[in-house]
Amino acid sequence: MSSLDERPADERLESRLAASTKLVDLTAALAAEQDLDTVLQVVTDRVRDALSGERATLYVYDDRTDELFTRIATVLEVEEIRFPAAAGVAGWVAQNRETVNIPEAAADERWSAEFDRRTGFRTRSILAAPVVSNHDRHLLGVLQVLNRKGRPFDEFESRLIEAFAAHAAAAIERAQLVAEARRSQELRLLLQIGHEIQSGFQPKEIPKFDGYEIAQWWEPAESLGGDYYDVLRLPDGRLGLVIGDVSGHGFGPSLIMATVRAMLHVLARTFSEPESILSLVSETITKDLQDGRFITMATFAVDTEHHSVTYANAGHGPIMLFRAGGDVLDLPSTALPMGFVEDHVVPTGQLLQMEPGDVLALPTDGVIELRNDDDELFGRHRLVEVIQSSRGESAWQILDNVRCALHDFQSNSNDQDDVTLVIVTRRD
Repeated sequence: MSSLDERPADERLESRLAASTKLVDLTAALAAEQDLDTVLQVVTDRVRDALSGERATLYVYDDRTDELFTRIATVLEVEEIRFPAAAGVAGWVAQNRETVNIPEAAADERWSAEFDRRTGFRTRSILAAPVVSNHDRHLLGVLQVLNRKGRPFDEFESRLIEAFAAHAAAAIERAQLVAEARRSQELRLLLQIGHEIQSGFQPKEIPKFDGYEIAQWWEPAESLGGDYYDVLRLPDGRLGLVIGDVSGHGFGPSLIMATVRAMLHVLARTFSEPESILSLVSETITKDLQDGRFITMATFAVDTEHHSVTYANAGHGPIMLFRAGGDVLDLPSTALPMGFVEDHVVPTGQLLQMEPGDVLALPTDGVIELRNDDDELFGRHRLVEVIQSSRGESAWQILDNVRCALHDFQSNSNDQDDVTLVIVTRRD
């Protein structure tokens, strides 16, 4: 078939005017369109009609996978086409940012017959143009039309497809920006809702115990976190304390910790011994910990009448008992964190006595691992200094002193861990 358009001049002019009108129609159709699939459909329909092609496809570039893909194509028998951005004629156009006009596809080494085999379509001629950003020229996709009816594509149609590609670029960028804004807004809303739900998991009312004061602070690194604390009245009347941390932060850890909280509240209605409660939690939750997740957790039972303290600790630290006389006693782990081993027994630690003026500090690691702008850790030593200097003050004042010290120390970076701290003091 000849590449020359042998029609009379007036017929060619009329044809070009009609094709140009399709471009004007496209501009109007895309003026306020924000949905990407609709943009793809409108562009492919208009460009196929304008260029009298049998089929049109607008491939979108996925910069995360370096692929070209489309869900929309005229006369397409498959749901989605996706392939490496350097493959085939469209890939060559994407890589070189040049329009190509191929009158005989089978004779061009860049062409692949794979999609013809998949769809039963027979490709004869190809006209394809790059779709690039109008402001920074980064690749957005490739616009392609196949099989010009009656003759090959000409030079005018090469320029026309480039004009269609320019309009498509503006519409794709707008649709992608709108979609990104919506995702961000939806994510913020989900995080806000999740934060409100998780905040509801924190104790709404701290039980009162004569002679003891309890203060608590929970601050997730994101809107959702993996830290957990609780204050309970155990079945035998003792004061129950829980401090825990799921590795990581965000949705995953928060969901795991919500499950752990539900288990603890059921178990703490039946069992009073920290060893029993923590061992049963470990046995139940460990099989559900995946992708390297683990949980550190410690449970305490404080006899507020005889002032004895019993605890079990699955890898959580540091936990410290500040003696009124000035000594600081570390309460070590009695077992590995949940998720490391299949042995779910978490033994009881040494029996302790709370004397008047003693302070029990239960932080998560976010307290001591908080960093400043010089990448220094707040560290155990600073926490000890703040609590030591606060001796004789109320639990709430001690906690507030720690909180102020952390806020003064921390960097401007958002890359911080969740922070949780429970302070228990014996007043008399």
